[in-house]
Amino acid sequence: MGKSGFKKLSLPPLHLPFFKRQTLSLGLDIGSHAVKLCELAETAEGYQLVALGSALLPPDSLEDGALHDPVAVGKVITSLISNLNIKHKKVAISISGYSVIVKKINLAVMTEEELEKHIESEAEQYIPFDIADVYLDFHDLKTNTATENRTDVMLVAAKREVVDGYLDMLRTAGLQPVVVDVDAFALENAFEASYGLADNVVLVDIGASKMNINIISHGASILARDVVLGSRQLTEQIENLFGIGFAEAEALKTGEMVSEEKREELAGLFANTCSQWVTEVKRALDFYYANHPDEKIAKIVLSGGGAKIQGLPDFFAKETDIAVEIFSPFKQAAVDGRIIDPAYLKSIAPEMALAAGLATRPVEV
Repeated sequence: MGKSGFKKLSLPPLHLPFFKRQTLSLGLDIGSHAVKLCELAETAEGYQLVALGSALLPPDSLEDGALHDPVAVGKVITSLISNLNIKHKKVAISISGYSVIVKKINLAVMTEEELEKHIESEAEQYIPFDIADVYLDFHDLKTNTATENRTDVMLVAAKREVVDGYLDMLRTAGLQPVVVDVDAFALENAFEASYGLADNVVLVDIGASKMNINIISHGASILARDVVLGSRQLTEQIENLFGIGFAEAEALKTGEMVSEEKREELAGLFANTCSQWVTEVKRALDFYYANHPDEKIAKIVLSGGGAKIQGLPDFFAKETDIAVEIFSPFKQAAVDGRIIDPAYLKSIAPEMALAAGLATRPVEV
């Protein structure tokens, strides 16, 4: 805690090796559609998946990253933890939406203490919020060279009222929040835990109501962006077009249910909605290439519930001319198939990316 109410969020330390085993946080991804939970343990070989699961939230419990019904959300979380028989109470969460600003700025090289003082005194020129209304965090990306005495700094600002709302809800639920992260960085941590340091990769997490895009280049986040588009809009369009319920619409969306008579109309809906997602990714790519003309993106990695839409990887690959794959956040984790059903794990894995990234965070005291 610094002066004048300056409080840092918990941005992840970048690529620091663990020198001893640490107690890890319980990863808790609170989305607009469901709560996802993941517990990992650190072993000599890497990570062990201890528990995971998800539970649906009542409609309109959250909107654009802010809690609207904290009591209902807290009940769902405590019920999920109880059902999974988890005793761990120290949790890591992440936030996104209108209340969070992630911005890369370029500054003269400073010590950590000098940088904190500078950010505190000059923050309002970088963010569109009153400094008294936000929590701040930053991370020096150390991009300076022998001939360039300036460095890129990742700056994060989050609305106090939104963060405090989550913290109060979790404490009321009997949990101890120890890490507040940002969705983009939780996704990055999950990717690195499974694939190693990222090199020119686009991470695209498609949730129910928002999409997160994070471009990683040479092991550092170059661009992190939230877009208010998600897979729920496609489900609702299918419901309205065919006059069917949510469950059936979801099954048609993911390909679990096949309908020849609906195939043509579904294809039209898919093309229209998924084209909007691709357009946002292309915008991020254009920005990246404008600033890094000599670089080339190696692949796009899709996660979130929206990644389970039938044919989506092929659609993205065709539209961007970049290789596309579905994220497997537990690719390198040890899993006991007697405790966690392999079929269930395969089905739920893409939407567990944020929770998995949060679950890699050491407990901070």
